[in-house]
Amino acid sequence: MEMPESTTASVEHAAFDERKAYVPQEEKGQAFFDDGREIELLHFVYGHPSIEEIRGSPENVLKAIDEYGRTKKYLMNVGADKGKIVSDLIAEVKPQVMVELGGYIGYSALLFGDAVRMAGGKRYFSLERNPEFGAVIASLADLAGLSDIVKVVIGSSAESIKRLHGQGSLEHIDLMFLDHYKPAYTSDLKLCEHLNLVTPGTVLAADNVIKPGNPPYLEYVRSSVEKKRKAASADTSNGIDVKSEFGRNADMYKEREGEENINTELKGNPNLVYESKLVNSYEPTGEPDGVEITRCTGVAE
Repeated sequence: MEMPESTTASVEHAAFDERKAYVPQEEKGQAFFDDGREIELLHFVYGHPSIEEIRGSPENVLKAIDEYGRTKKYLMNVGADKGKIVSDLIAEVKPQVMVELGGYIGYSALLFGDAVRMAGGKRYFSLERNPEFGAVIASLADLAGLSDIVKVVIGSSAESIKRLHGQGSLEHIDLMFLDHYKPAYTSDLKLCEHLNLVTPGTVLAADNVIKPGNPPYLEYVRSSVEKKRKAASADTSNGIDVKSEFGRNADMYKEREGEENINTELKGNPNLVYESKLVNSYEPTGEPDGVEITRCTGVAE
């Protein structure tokens, strides 16, 4: 019997407005995060001449973050263009519970947390490994008036998922935004499948699938059930090519954040059927990138 295939498609996006471009990311080999700029951003926002207009306004906090990114230093945020793709998805899906893996300085938590609140949702979990980044997220969420919906969770993504599930705080994921350590995209998705957090109806939005790219994740969410079953019965790993841009970014993360323990043996639930499409867009710098939107549509017998 032929197994259901995961379908793929590509959607184009509008042209990038160069007037809103961030300063370029640092050259290869140079740090582009965790070098003090995140705390500098916090001082920039709280010392802004319009701080009283910023208080209580997610939109104005985001504008201040964008101003820093345009005039001071590069920030590895999702940005306004790709952010709109996910915000529109939130308005469509109306998730009660949304989870992001990798919060950085809180741009996505503010943008998507506000969208979840407007859509009638109850909780936005922002999982961030770095405690300093997590403190920045929490501070900016409080400044934006989103502390009631945005919950910052510090620790590795896999351990945080297991802990939240074990505590009963996370029973199902309606929508998940993946924007953390790229080699962990697939293993963390499989963990969520294993814990029955991802089921038919769940929607996934994965950032940076073009820059730097994430071939193992795209292969997984675009594979048929039959192909996933065969892979699950074999010895597989995340297969990072250190010579690729994907590999170099993984090395940079390891150098700055330390070793990330990834469970490559977890099989997940290969019976889940996915429909996946790439929505082309741009980094905040104007470089081409895209968001992979994946919908879990069923379970194969």
